[in-house]
Parts: sequence; C-alpha cells; structure tokens
Amino acid sequence: MAAINININALSLNTFPKCSRPRRSLSSVRSSSSRSVRSQVVVASNANGAKKVVITGGTGLVGSALASTLTSRGDNVVILTRDRFKARGSVKPAIGKDAGALAFVETQDFADAVRGAYAIVNLAGEPISTRWTDEIKREIKSSRIRITELVATTINELPEEDRPKVLVSASALGYYGTSMSATFDEKSPGGTDYLAEVCRDWEVAASAAEVERRVIVRIGIVLSNEGGALAKMVPLFQMFAGGPPGEGSQWFSWIHRDDLVNMLITAIDDSRYEGVVNGVAPSPVRMSEFCSRLGQTLGRPNWLPVPGFALNAVLGEGASVVLDGQRVVPSRAQELGFQFRTTSVQQCLEVELVKEVSSSFI
Repeated sequence: MAAINININALSLNTFPKCSRPRRSLSSVRSSSSRSVRSQVVVASNANGAKKVVITGGTGLVGSALASTLTSRGDNVVILTRDRFKARGSVKPAIGKDAGALAFVETQDFADAVRGAYAIVNLAGEPISTRWTDEIKREIKSSRIRITELVATTINELPEEDRPKVLVSASALGYYGTSMSATFDEKSPGGTDYLAEVCRDWEVAASAAEVERRVIVRIGIVLSNEGGALAKMVPLFQMFAGGPPGEGSQWFSWIHRDDLVNMLITAIDDSRYEGVVNGVAPSPVRMSEFCSRLGQTLGRPNWLPVPGFALNAVLGEGASVVLDGQRVVPSRAQELGFQFRTTSVQQCLEVELVKEVSSSFI
C-alpha cells in the first residue's frame, strides 16, 4: 500500500499504514570480477518494540534508505519535508504484516510529529557540490543551521516526558579541514576553512537539543549507484571520459550507503553511542586509486584527469570539495564494535556496479 499523509495529532503506533522497502536498481556494467557481489542492509530485530523515528532530509540518498530500512523492521517513520506531496515518490514504504508506517509532514506539523518520538535523525542540508557564490555559501550554511535549530527548539519546547530520547545529527568530514598527510579521528581538532566553520556551527546547533543522548555523525563521501558522487562519475567513465579530478593525490574518505544506514540505526539503538562518530569506512584511499578501481570495475580506462584549473573555472571556491580531501578513520565506531560490511573500495564498487545475470539467460 502506498504511503499516505495522516493527522499527526492522532498518530499512534497502531494507526500507521503498512509500507514497502525500495528495491535496488543495479547498473548493468562490465566487471573485472567473475563473482556477483551483493550488499544488504542489516535489519536488526527490534526487541523493544516499534519505535517512532522522525527524519529530516528523509527524501535524500541516505535518508530515504534509512526510512525504508526502519519501516522494514517495524519502526514508524515520519519525514519532515517542504512538500509532502512531492516527497511521496522519494521513499518507497515497506510492505508486510510486520512493516512499520511512513508519514510526511511539513514544518507547521513538525512539533506534533516530534512529540512522543523515540529518536530524531537530522540529515537535512543543501548540496555543496556546486559553484560557490556568496549567496550559495550562505545557503549551504544556513540550511544546515536553520533546520538543526528548528529540531533543537522543537525538542526543548516540548514537556520533558514528550521529548525524543535520542538525537542523531549529521555533520561532515569538512570539520577537520583538509590535509594530504594527516590522519584524523574523532579526537582531532577542527579545521579553519569555510567547510570547517559550517560543520562546527552545525554541530553547535545540535548540541542545544535537550535529549538524553546525542550522537553527531561526521559523514564521508557516501557511495551508492542511486545517487551522490558515484552516480555522477559512472557515466563519465562509461563514455571513456573518466579520470581523477586534479592531481588525484587528495584523500577520498568514503562509506558505503548500507554501512552508513546501519551506523545511523545503531546510533539510535545502542546507548553506548554518544558524542562524535565518524561515518566513514576503515580504508580511505587516494582519489587516483578510487578512479583507477572504478575504471577497472567498469571495464573503462582511467586516462582523462580533470585539471584543477578547469574545476576552479566551473566551480570556483566550490572546487575544493573535489580537489582537497582528508584521511579520516572511524576510530570510535571500531572501538564500539561496529561491523562494516563493506571495508574496501573495490568491494564497494563491485557491490554497486557488478553486472547481474538475468535468470532469463540461465
């Protein structure tokens, strides 16, 4: 049954409709591997019963997968959106007798949606991979701060017994600044550039929320064939026009989307998660290595690097997003025993891009 909009004031765990989890659409490409590899989000059993989880940014690459996974395990999800009618097509609800429900609300109904929720996952923010004008830079920052302040204010204005217990709020690796040689973990100091400033203010806004437990997840480059950096790069390689941006020596700290979704859910469920957790895989690579492995997986050459001056001409200051990087490791998640299912970039590319053999050919 399709997701529907419902009266949040009347919302209860028993009134949500049943909903369906999206099926992945894998690209049909040549692979250097003879073995088909598939990835799967781990759907943890919910021993404590269904949770109500509110998500901002729930229609994006990560948020939509998170919402689908939560509903598939029986949790009830409410997504804050600017247009609930457009948002319906972005997240496919789960089906089955044990599936949770999916609802969409706009800002005016946000307080009622948050009331009685177990957790809020705050993922909202404008994209940063664009040309940075002064206006765009203000929006990149204000979009993150504005929504996070709304989340914190909404929580704090509720009676204590109605407040969510957990806030999981996104940040980014830009917090650490950039470096060709340093390795950063959760104890590393912040950087001093524009993105570091954005991330620092973003995290400060989240810290104002009065909840029992707060988790800040500094997210790396999320890899999925359904969107983000990988989906933008694949067509270029398929047209024999792929190569690393700039010199290729910049660090590429990545995470497979399924692992990030699992980490966010673990942060909701596991009371040991508190404070900062880096949302990255344990094996960052140089951009040149990533592009080389992407080309090999696609059966395409990695021969056409994009000069830094060209990216600067197109993106201006925003070119720093792809020309600069940082080597970040997930020390805290590893200390807590988080199990990454995709630990190498080659494995990740095979999971996302390996050609599936149709049963009609068997």
